[in-house]
Amino acid sequence: MAGLIKREDIDEVRQRTDIKEVVDGYVTLKGAGLGTFKGLCPFHDERSPSFTVRPQVGRYHCFGCGEDGDVISFVQKQDHSSFQEAVEKLAARIGYELRYEDGGTGPNREEVGRRQRLLDAHKIADEFFRAQLLTPGAAEARNFLFGRGFDRAAAEHFGCGYAPQGWDALLKHLRGRGFTDAELKLTGMFSEGNRGIYDRFRGRLIWPIKDIAGDTIGFGARKLYEDDQGPKYLNTPETTLYKKSQVLYGIDLAKKSIAKDRQLVVVEGYTDVMACHLAGITTAVATCGTAFGTEHIKIARRLLSDDGTGGEVVFTFDGDAAGQKAALRAFEEDQRFTAQTYVAVEPTGADPCDLRLSRGDDAVHALVQSRRPLFEFAIRTTLKQFNLDTVEGRVQGLKASVPVVAAIRDGSTRTGYCQALTGWLGMPDPNEVLRLVNAEVKNAARRQDGGRTPGPQGAGRPDHGGQHQAPPNHAGAPGVAAGPPSEAVPSFHRPDPRDPVASMERQALEVALQAPSLLAGAVWDRFAEARFATPAFQAVHDAMRATGPGMVTDPVRWVEYVMHEVPEPLRPLVSELSVVPLPAHTEEAVLKYCRDILSRLFELQITRTKADKMGQLQRLDPSADPETYQRLNRELLMLEMERRALRAET
Repeated sequence: MAGLIKREDIDEVRQRTDIKEVVDGYVTLKGAGLGTFKGLCPFHDERSPSFTVRPQVGRYHCFGCGEDGDVISFVQKQDHSSFQEAVEKLAARIGYELRYEDGGTGPNREEVGRRQRLLDAHKIADEFFRAQLLTPGAAEARNFLFGRGFDRAAAEHFGCGYAPQGWDALLKHLRGRGFTDAELKLTGMFSEGNRGIYDRFRGRLIWPIKDIAGDTIGFGARKLYEDDQGPKYLNTPETTLYKKSQVLYGIDLAKKSIAKDRQLVVVEGYTDVMACHLAGITTAVATCGTAFGTEHIKIARRLLSDDGTGGEVVFTFDGDAAGQKAALRAFEEDQRFTAQTYVAVEPTGADPCDLRLSRGDDAVHALVQSRRPLFEFAIRTTLKQFNLDTVEGRVQGLKASVPVVAAIRDGSTRTGYCQALTGWLGMPDPNEVLRLVNAEVKNAARRQDGGRTPGPQGAGRPDHGGQHQAPPNHAGAPGVAAGPPSEAVPSFHRPDPRDPVASMERQALEVALQAPSLLAGAVWDRFAEARFATPAFQAVHDAMRATGPGMVTDPVRWVEYVMHEVPEPLRPLVSELSVVPLPAHTEEAVLKYCRDILSRLFELQITRTKADKMGQLQRLDPSADPETYQRLNRELLMLEMERRALRAET
């Protein structure tokens, strides 16, 4: 059973992982100064690169949209995974064994290694099938795709491939790449007979099925030849990688559009997904040989940020009896969403692929636009079973529809459909339907709760499902400030870049965040005593002082802890300061620049202190207080000597 990952292991994974190598898997990065890299932001559309990565401090920041974070948050956002899943993925990537709180366990190295071998086998098989589609023997597969409106570019985009006829083409290929038969048996790509294992997919058009991270975990295969005695569609069987109740075909291609547009379109087949995407409906996915169920909903909710603030799920079904039955199954699962759910039914029975082929892309868009609320579809489908022209039929329709309306969780929506049902049945008294539905709601609640009266949903249940992400603020720990939380969140104005003092203070904080090792020893005392005229910069400086000198030797943790200490509104500013390129192109030049900036900061502090003491001196009557007069003069002399020493150092 998995528990929370230990904080020190999270820090270790964050520190050991090269953020540039991870980001390179998603974004093309180019050098933008010493130790800084830039690319097109993966979180918003842009033409000029503003997404900046600073490996030394382990952070990224987009100067266009403001997205920022560390390597863990990047993987979370890109793969739409939980914090714990992201940490486990990164730990597996570097071969680090995680420890868990409360005796919990995570995936061990042997399991991680076995999973990686399976993923490697699928990746190689995927490449093999794609290459085979271009061979003379795959003419039938290419004809099938072309006949459904998919050219070579479309086939390449969706990774379509071809499994050669014969018994061991893929088997030989994977054996030649070093995989054992014991490993290959676990992939689901092979069947077993009296003479050993042989290819499961033979003479078929192939679609790679990928997980949300883009890793191939299985395949779908379509029959092409009449002498093939197998089913029309043949998928990978259940394996440790491929569990059909958790798989959505096309999710790797659709995830960004789903998250951006807050829409998920569920279609019924591989070619329907292809047709939708090519028609511009890039939020389309399909289940793989199973109904849309609980595990699929978890994926959808994560992508839609299904928090009650919007988003929609559109199910497309044929207008026949099977399609209506599938829609009603979807209605049974609807209550797990807070997003709006809809049904788009094509009366002629044409699927999106047929629509695109016969009537073009606009017809696919029209199908999705014709969606109706799933509640309405479920109620009307129920009423179709009865002759509403008769009194008996209306009574039967009412009795059958009441449980459907009662199943609607949201009270306001339920009341609205009570009124709608009254109109559809032609009943004169709307309160009668409402009374029956409310009675059914109470009866259903009693049945579910064993006769007890249910309380507010979720009342008193703490959420233990999350993994702590921020470093703990231990009272009394070295370098960490403790005290009561602020009652009001302060507001900060972004400093004027034309202000020379603010500009210098900003540069000093950039240096302090990106080269904290320069703050070690006596330099820390000087830095800690500094005061910033800009409120936002002073707040960042306060966070650095609260973090303490113990972290300055570890740039990644230093920035992470400063982020935790700074007021929430200023976290984007800290992220920005920690990745902005420093104006130098060699290690020596960077070091000199950083030391010069810190010297300027310290000299500014000396100048301010001297000005304060000069003011005191001018206000003082030397004859009335000669001791104070002499002390101030000595202090001014010491400050001047300190200023000259600083200049000599640079």
